[in-house]
Amino acid sequence: MNKYAALTVATLALAGFATAAQAEYPDRPVKLIVPYAAGGTTDIVARIVSTKLSTILKQPFVVDNRPGAGGAVGSAFAAKQTPDGYTLVMVVESSHAVNPNVYVKTPYDPVKDFAPISNLADVPNVLVVNPDFPAKDLPEFIKLLKANPGKYSFGSSGNGGLSNMNGELFMHATGTKMLHVPYKGLGPALNDAVAGQIQVVFDNIPSSSGLIEGKRLRPLAVAAKQRLKSLPNVPTYAEMGLPIMNNPSWFGLGAPAGTPGPVLDTLNKAVRQALADPEVTAAIEKQGAFPAPMSRKAFGDLIESQNKHWQKLVTDIKFTKLQ
Repeated sequence: MNKYAALTVATLALAGFATAAQAEYPDRPVKLIVPYAAGGTTDIVARIVSTKLSTILKQPFVVDNRPGAGGAVGSAFAAKQTPDGYTLVMVVESSHAVNPNVYVKTPYDPVKDFAPISNLADVPNVLVVNPDFPAKDLPEFIKLLKANPGKYSFGSSGNGGLSNMNGELFMHATGTKMLHVPYKGLGPALNDAVAGQIQVVFDNIPSSSGLIEGKRLRPLAVAAKQRLKSLPNVPTYAEMGLPIMNNPSWFGLGAPAGTPGPVLDTLNKAVRQALADPEVTAAIEKQGAFPAPMSRKAFGDLIESQNKHWQKLVTDIKFTKLQ
């Protein structure tokens, strides 16, 4: 065999080895970064789906909560990890559309620094208050806030997050004023709302549903296309004349930019399989959310369009960007 033939054989062998190695993905545990505290909606959706992905792909999917700065801490960490498919990240509206448009500068680019895999769920938002709060419905709530500007506090997952901005949008739309109290995730904010340390949270249904069912929090309005079956007596924001608030949130899955296409395809296929499973569907719907798988391209398009949407909203309400 001459040296050229030998080189060709060696090249083909290496290519075959690389293909085989790629085809075996994953061959070790996969870490899923959740840029919010345990107990919040992002964490709940991540754990439901990752449990099924572990079964489908026959490797553990380990949730790693890295909260802070409205999702920026965990997202920035994930963006810097090796793009090999063994570090994934929850790519959600708060951290990947809202946060980058309310800060003067963020430590990551929500589009360029991540490879989209798929949306996982569309999640209605809900306005909840401590059960002892004197207002019994949304009109009373707005009237009370107008009569007492700055007296009441709302908690959020952190400065610049979706729950923070939903509060800002609400105050702008209703001409009211509340004190914003940022937390490292919605779980701690909800705990303080239950305890009466704060009065209001602009949350997502999954993290509030159990507290609502247990009458530890009281819902006043939901952001959904129609009233939820689980909360038939709670009006939508649109019904109450606040269409700007009536947009459900999206919660998806991504990876660091540069992750190989075949790995992303494997993950997209596994996500679709997971979300088609009746038990997974039931678990997500039990939280008041809706499974919403997408192609990689469609999810990437959603992230880009939502960044433009929030850029406009931030300008329209004259929100002073955060440092």
